[in-house]
Amino acid sequence: MTRFKPWPRSLAGQMALLIALALFVAQVINFGLILRDRMEFRLAQATRPVATRIADAFDREAHAGRPLTPDRGRVRRVAADPIPQAGYERHPEVAVELRRQLAEQGVRVGRIDTGLRPQSGRDYDDDDRHGAGNRRGDRDGTALLIAVEQPGRGWLTVTAPWPQPGSRLLIALLTQTAILYIIVLLPVLWIVRRLSRPLRNLRFAAERFRPGEPGTPMPAEGPDDVAALITAFNALRLRVTGMLDEKDRMLGAIGHDLRTPLAALRVRIESVEDDTDRARMIDTVAEMNRTLDDILSLARLGRPSEPLTDVDLAALVDAVVEDFRDIGSDVSFVETERLRMHLRPSLIRRAVRNLIENAIKYGVSAEVRVEAGAKTVAIVVADQGPGIPEDRMGDVFDAFTRLESSRNRETGGIGLGLALARAIVREAGGEIRLVNRVGGGLDAIIELPR
Repeated sequence: MTRFKPWPRSLAGQMALLIALALFVAQVINFGLILRDRMEFRLAQATRPVATRIADAFDREAHAGRPLTPDRGRVRRVAADPIPQAGYERHPEVAVELRRQLAEQGVRVGRIDTGLRPQSGRDYDDDDRHGAGNRRGDRDGTALLIAVEQPGRGWLTVTAPWPQPGSRLLIALLTQTAILYIIVLLPVLWIVRRLSRPLRNLRFAAERFRPGEPGTPMPAEGPDDVAALITAFNALRLRVTGMLDEKDRMLGAIGHDLRTPLAALRVRIESVEDDTDRARMIDTVAEMNRTLDDILSLARLGRPSEPLTDVDLAALVDAVVEDFRDIGSDVSFVETERLRMHLRPSLIRRAVRNLIENAIKYGVSAEVRVEAGAKTVAIVVADQGPGIPEDRMGDVFDAFTRLESSRNRETGGIGLGLALARAIVREAGGEIRLVNRVGGGLDAIIELPR
């Protein structure tokens, strides 16, 4: 099952997502501000003319002797509140604002009622009987009926415009957002892509870097900071390669200088008369040579001199098993079909040999088999020993680490066998693991990619 990853990991994807989110939030805030301005404008449009008309009507009625009637004029007087309790949408914010504006003009009134006319023909007729006046506004569904109580003298009714929110504002905002995305986001994506491409190439070059393998320097492209980073990486690669070359030369000299006195010592040992002492000395020198080989192999593993070759893995493992049979070790091999692999045969043979040696030392006998899978190939070395405690599984792969702490050469070397085997397998792109079997014994498994 594929795991959903909502947050992109690339630099271009993250910046594009952040900019898109920022633009979206800005447009949401802009939309809220526009809606607030439109609501304030609609409220002012509905209350200011009404307050002025009511104040003028009161003035004409008081000074010019022109009384308000229920059937004529923009401001009409009726006996009771003309707005029914049901069927009309109330807008108390209009009443509050209208009362404030009337108070500023010195007009004191009682209750103020508001109602948005329903859009049915029967209600239009009822509104006309109440003296609403503007039939065109009613039929458009944009007329707000306002009733103002004049204590002791009845109610005044006025019709005010009340525009309904339509889809034009939303369409305009979506269009504006799309234009912003096109104008802002596309250039930013191009800039970010130009910035991230050399960084991505630098990551690929770092992942492919193998000491000792020839490689061309990366071109220093992109912005100044990125170009400087690429230049520094090219210089670092040269320094690492130079240090590894110097290390190989030093190890070669050390190996040559140590093998020469060991060979001379081996010759001198032949003159020892006691057979037991001579045999022990020969074994000690041989062990020193093997230890030296392990140390040099582990140190040089990062830059193997052996080329990759197509080999039959089953035949290679069988040949290693035969070597142990020739010296009388209890090692068996489970026959399997030919298995073509592309690897470094000497190194893989060394890793398998180290596992078999451990199996014989700690498990008496070993059974070796090759198991082919769809994507990996496993080389299994099974012994009959006591196994390894689960909390020490990782420790046995550390160099110079032995679970048997007596330091007796008969029960193991200096603790480089598994460390060297894991380094060889990982250099080949595989992995090595140890598994305790139920009922006793240990399986050492080398897994290589096909």
